[in-house]
Amino acid sequence: MPPQRPQAQVRGNMLKFLKSFLGIIRILQIAFGAGLWVTIAANKYEGPIHFVLFVAVLFWLLTLALFFLTLLEKQDLVPLLGGERWLSTNLAHDVAAAVLYLPAIGIMIFKTDRHSFCNLEQYTHYCLYKVYLTATVFACLSCLAYVLSLVYGAYRKCRAKKFEQ
Repeated sequence: MPPQRPQAQVRGNMLKFLKSFLGIIRILQIAFGAGLWVTIAANKYEGPIHFVLFVAVLFWLLTLALFFLTLLEKQDLVPLLGGERWLSTNLAHDVAAAVLYLPAIGIMIFKTDRHSFCNLEQYTHYCLYKVYLTATVFACLSCLAYVLSLVYGAYRKCRAKKFEQ
C-alpha cells in the first residue's frame, strides 16, 4: 500500500474529528446557539433578552472558532491558549458557556411565562409566547450541549493527569 499523501491524511484527520464526540457536540452547540440567536434576533425583543442574545452570539462565535481551529489542527498557532493548553482552553470555554447559559435560560423561562396569557386561540394580537418558548428550548439544548462537552473535557483532563503520574 503506498504511503498516504499529506492532503489525504489531513482529510482523514478532519473526518475523524467530525465523527468524534467532541466534533459532534461542537456542531450541536453551533446549531443550537444559531437557532437561539436567530429566533430572538428575527423578532421583537427588549430588556433582559439583550443578555440572552449576547450570550448566544458570543458563545456561538467562540465555539465556531474553537471548532475550526480544532478541525484544521491549528490550535498550536493560538498564542497563550494553544498547544498543551488547548484542552484546558476548551474546558474553560465550556464552563463559561454553561454558567452564562443558566441565567439566560432563567430569563427565557421568565419571559415565556410572562407571555403565556396570549397562548389562547381568542387572542388576536401579536404574541411572542411561541418565540420565547422556542428560544427557551434552544437555550436549554445549548446549555445541555455545553455541559456534556464540559463533562467530556473534564474526563479527558483527569485521564491525562492520571497518565502523567
